[in-house]
Amino acid sequence: MMLLLPLIIVLMMKLSDARFNTYQRMIGCELLDDGSTTGFLQYAYDGQDFIIFNKDTLSWIAMDNVANIIRRAWEANRHELQYQKNWLEEECIAWLKRFLEYGKDTLQRTEPPKVRVNYKETFPGITTLYCRAHGFYPPEISINWMKNGEEIVQDTNYGGILPSGDGTYQTWVSVELDSQNGDIYSCHVEHGGVHMVLPGFQDSETMLLVMKAVGFIVLAIALAGVGILAWRRRPRGKNKVIYLSTPDH
Repeated sequence: MMLLLPLIIVLMMKLSDARFNTYQRMIGCELLDDGSTTGFLQYAYDGQDFIIFNKDTLSWIAMDNVANIIRRAWEANRHELQYQKNWLEEECIAWLKRFLEYGKDTLQRTEPPKVRVNYKETFPGITTLYCRAHGFYPPEISINWMKNGEEIVQDTNYGGILPSGDGTYQTWVSVELDSQNGDIYSCHVEHGGVHMVLPGFQDSETMLLVMKAVGFIVLAIALAGVGILAWRRRPRGKNKVIYLSTPDH
């Protein structure tokens, strides 16, 4: 099980009638599969890293000369350094486990993507293939085009992973092809242990849906400046292969 709890605090400071400056504090912790913990605490000023805490060495890393002055002052207080380390490794982890328990119904929810492939002719002899996925949760997803069994790295356009407004997410990927050259294209989608393969610009009427053994669960919450992200592995289970009809182009 791997859990992550980030907390971001942003303060606006007005130094003059014409200018605002931004002060940011970001703090978080992780609980790893082997039971060990990690944590981070850092500050930024006007969107730039300013000073970063190293809990293993009980020291601060300064990003500029001004931050270096603050570093010397903060490192002189050994009690405060130890307090920050303990908070990251103990108190933060306790809160993380508490949030996980409160939101377990949402965390354990998985909604597989609905995927469809369509195409349109953008120029004479040139066709653009689109692979669209929607209705999925958690938002982590892998979607790409393959040509003759090899992933297409260049000439591929990716849409961002965007909320659909109903608690699920959507995304797309497109690629241009020469419909006269006979290459075989397929869209590959992986989400939460599910692997989907859809043919593109072919006469095939089936898609292959493979249920893998390993999955993950993600929770993303934004409340009063607090973000929580958590995921856990599921127990291994038997693989399944299901054949479904492809949507119409």
